[in-house]
Amino acid sequence: MPAMFDAAPSPPIAEFFKRPWEDRMAFVLDTMRKVSNETEPEGLVNTYSERMQSVVRSHRNLSLSRRDLRHPQVRITRSNAFDQPYSPWKQKHMLPLIEGGILSELIYGDKPVLINDLRVDASDPAAAYFEGMRSLAAIPLYDGGSAVNMVVFARRDTNGYAPEHFPEHVWLSNLFGRATAHLVLKEELGVAYASLDKELKVVADIQRSLLPTELPRIEGMDIAASYQTSQWAGGDYYDFFPLPGGKLGILIADVSGHGTPAAVMMAVTHSIAHTLHDEPTPPSKLLNFINRHLSARYTNGTGTFVTAFYGIYDPARRELLFANAGHNPPRLKRGRGGPNGIIEGDSNLPLGIDETERYVDSVQKLCPDDLIVFYTDGITEARAPDGELFGTERLDEVINTAEAGAQKMIDRLNAAVGTFTNHGPPNDDRTVLVICVS
Repeated sequence: MPAMFDAAPSPPIAEFFKRPWEDRMAFVLDTMRKVSNETEPEGLVNTYSERMQSVVRSHRNLSLSRRDLRHPQVRITRSNAFDQPYSPWKQKHMLPLIEGGILSELIYGDKPVLINDLRVDASDPAAAYFEGMRSLAAIPLYDGGSAVNMVVFARRDTNGYAPEHFPEHVWLSNLFGRATAHLVLKEELGVAYASLDKELKVVADIQRSLLPTELPRIEGMDIAASYQTSQWAGGDYYDFFPLPGGKLGILIADVSGHGTPAAVMMAVTHSIAHTLHDEPTPPSKLLNFINRHLSARYTNGTGTFVTAFYGIYDPARRELLFANAGHNPPRLKRGRGGPNGIIEGDSNLPLGIDETERYVDSVQKLCPDDLIVFYTDGITEARAPDGELFGTERLDEVINTAEAGAQKMIDRLNAAVGTFTNHGPPNDDRTVLVICVS
């Protein structure tokens, strides 16, 4: 390992403090600038050590650690006696582990030590490291109030270290030690976050695989969909169920909460919806089935619930038969005159709250060129930078002024929400389904 300090004799640390204060300040600033550029622990240690060569000139130096060890064990993590460098964070198994002796006494002593007439017994486990050394300075590096780590410097001459400057040396070394510990933690967190990010991406991929890969092609219907999560994975869910007679089941749901927990519950809801043995009609039948299983097995006592709207469109009759489990009622834009509004019926509790809840069917008559917008509350609760909500009034304004066509409506609405939020990241999942009937 490259020596961290020159082996050639040189003035002790006291000589550094005899320099003019301007020179010492220039040295300190230059050191701090170089150290601040380091982003990895190894680089920080090497840079700091190299800069300190002109301050602490030692013939032998060692870094010690007793982290995860028991008395009297001590691990030597660095030394200019090593023939090659080892990373104490990545190659711990390559580092010398000794028991007892002077190094153990020093690090478990938990305090700074100066020895100006050093004599190490030949039987000491660390004797080889101190051969020819006559003075020693041991500086504990505290973590959690204990000397978990330590740096030890040794010189061939007696009285090699000035005691009047030793307190400042201990102080600076511990500040450096804390900076190194923070970089180690940052690096470990980076690895952990990368691993977590990878796992969350897999969860998101699985979740998206549960959504329809293609939109249904039903004569007399124009369908478009938009799905955006606030995190890698989300709790919004939509689905389509082709039914006999050319009918189409349309389900949109929103799990309470965000992120991976909501995504797991979304997957559970999807699974339950697809285990109904009979046709999912009428809508109340499917919602009753999902609610019963969610309440009994998955959401009981957790505080989690799922809002859902399930409608079955009959193109022959131009009717939407639907049931609502506490979800935002869809918006209705009339294509050939007549008042725009919302598709309202009996709204029951969200799914997963009460196993005994029974859902009620309602009917909405539609006309040619009518347009229906199904959405989750991530749309209306999108926030502007000042915290204001997008709200249903802006939603209705977009719907009432948008061009005809399902995809055009989706594009117009997403653009309006993006502009309103200054294109900031969504604070909740946003799902929109638009259906035009002819």
